[in-house]
Amino acid sequence: MKATVAVTLKPGLLDVQGKATQQALESLGFKGIKQVRVGKLIEIELNHATVAATKRDLERMCQKLLANPVVETYRIALAR
Repeated sequence: MKATVAVTLKPGLLDVQGKATQQALESLGFKGIKQVRVGKLIEIELNHATVAATKRDLERMCQKLLANPVVETYRIALAR
């Protein structure tokens, strides 16, 4: 089973990398950009017997390593 984990900063926190990206895009002539937020996308392929076991392990992975729960949020998407 394949999983995608999207990790982003929590709303309201200053995204320095997003701000720099926004400024670079504007300097290249792109107009009307309201906000840019930068995160990370992690693809994981697992060999678990059940969806429940897969979700359980992915949650644990996010909480222990993939995301910092103090400043980041994450979304898990599964695909077979």
